[in-house]
Amino acid sequence: MPMTEQATGAHQPQPRPRSGGQSAPERVTGAQSLIRSLEEVGADTVFGIPGGAILPAYDPLMDSTRVRHVLVRHEQGAGHAATGYAQATGRVGVCMATSGPGATNLVTPIADAHMDSVPMVAITGQVASKAIGTDAFQEADIVGITMPITKHNFLVTKAEDIPRVIAQAFHIASTGRPGPVLVDIAKDALQAQTTFTWPPVMDLPGYRPVTKPHAKQIREAAKLITSAKRPVLYVGGGVLKAQATAELKVLAELTGAPVTTTLMALGAFPDSHELHVGMPGMHGAVTAVTALQKADLIVALGARFDDRVTGKLDSFAPYAKIVHADIDPAEIGKNRAADVPIVGDAREVIADLVQAVQKEHSEGHRGDYTAWWRDLNRWRETYPLGYEQPDNGSLSPQQVIERIGQLAPEGTIFAAGVGQHQMWAAHYIQYERPATWLNSGGAGTMGYAVPAAMGAKAGAPDQTVWAVDGDGCFQMTNQELTTCALNNIPIKVAIINNGALGMVRQWQTLFYNQRYSNTVLHSGPGATGKEPSAGTRVPDFVKLSEAMGCYAIRCESPDDLDKVIEEANSINDRPVVVDFIVHEDAMVWPMVAAGTSNDEIMAARDVRPDFGDNEDD
Repeated sequence: MPMTEQATGAHQPQPRPRSGGQSAPERVTGAQSLIRSLEEVGADTVFGIPGGAILPAYDPLMDSTRVRHVLVRHEQGAGHAATGYAQATGRVGVCMATSGPGATNLVTPIADAHMDSVPMVAITGQVASKAIGTDAFQEADIVGITMPITKHNFLVTKAEDIPRVIAQAFHIASTGRPGPVLVDIAKDALQAQTTFTWPPVMDLPGYRPVTKPHAKQIREAAKLITSAKRPVLYVGGGVLKAQATAELKVLAELTGAPVTTTLMALGAFPDSHELHVGMPGMHGAVTAVTALQKADLIVALGARFDDRVTGKLDSFAPYAKIVHADIDPAEIGKNRAADVPIVGDAREVIADLVQAVQKEHSEGHRGDYTAWWRDLNRWRETYPLGYEQPDNGSLSPQQVIERIGQLAPEGTIFAAGVGQHQMWAAHYIQYERPATWLNSGGAGTMGYAVPAAMGAKAGAPDQTVWAVDGDGCFQMTNQELTTCALNNIPIKVAIINNGALGMVRQWQTLFYNQRYSNTVLHSGPGATGKEPSAGTRVPDFVKLSEAMGCYAIRCESPDDLDKVIEEANSINDRPVVVDFIVHEDAMVWPMVAAGTSNDEIMAARDVRPDFGDNEDD
């Protein structure tokens, strides 16, 4: 398939031999060649499950001293673990599965990694080459299935191709806009004899990601920044992928422009910094959403103007000129036309912008944003993030998540599932450092948190890792707690247990006349959606977690909250699961209803902000 580059990423060197020269030829099987290739490209952890077609690869894997294999309980867990590993470490995550259903179980995490530009290599076994296309036992055309959701994929039918393909896969996954690459290997290619040498000669005609931005475009952007009255730096996940956070801080402080960080970019700019105005989007901070709407210049860095940020596209930022910098030329102009398009790696773009802005300043051109900050600060003071405690004395889910963040050790990595708890974790935990927030942003994959946390902890064993999950999400992939317990991967899991599919229930409350069709996850009090819930009790998450080798606690009272969190933080010899029974009617605010303009943001239920200003000032 054609390889089109897709959002900003760190460009990494091509795989090189560890010895500094060409290795001596060795006669090996294709399977041995695969494991040797993984060792040489620097893969140290593989998440997977063996099966018939991939089985030849598992025999030499047993002898490797450089590649650790983590035996997961479901292939989806392997894929999300590879993603969590990659997001936490910046290295390529690796997962492995057999043919047919093993490979198709990887489709969801591959799609997830593709949407979020995560460098991942998925290796799948395939039936013998002569059986391909015959509907052989456990055959599936995984190359065809994943073609739309991979950056590139390969079908390998000859053993001698394995080193070259693995080298190319890791190079493609980690350079330009990162993304998932699938390598499907026929069983007879794994079994055949071949000659292994390293490094292979890579053959990637046409794959030349542009990393250095055009100087003229940089100069134009700098002129717009210094002449604007209401600029905003709109920062996306590409800044994290490019490891450009230090450069971003310099640019922001040099210009004095407000910074918004998307859901995928949390931690790219310190939440506590005075220039940070919050996260934009459907559930973004009022100030961040409004800043974009009323800006006269938006400088988008490694962001893609997705629908969750823009709301109704034709009403988004009506007064703004657009500078759009991205490593993927296909993203520029895709959703919003760019006045100054810049193709390049975010780190190089921002570094060049800093120099260009400094030159503008030296020539007496400096932006005056005094009036702009007067508006921004008024909005921040009038419409801060906040929540109300439940009247009945039950636990507030926002308070639970906020205290987890406040009591966590420095450098803790947080992985979130998808739904209300994801948005609360984005809002009420402060992210000061990159690679400390992992979530499924583009795909919105329920079941992401536990395996992603597992992968993050495997890649960063010295950091505390908390998974913030919902009772719905948790029931999709909690079997990976067994993997954690048996492989010394002591993650911590907070189940925000409101007895419902919370975000869907919120929409039913707001848009479907409180008709709670199939969102209740229990049969006790509140099962009709009309009485207070006591959380999901079938299954009993404490007993279930204990059965999987975890230490488990239930917390139902605000009085016990800090004590329980501190107890969880003190246990580091096994996974810890805390079942927080929280109020079921808590909602995520602010909110822009789907399909409406960001101008219609609600700060809270029935609270429409009054900005009291003239946009044409």
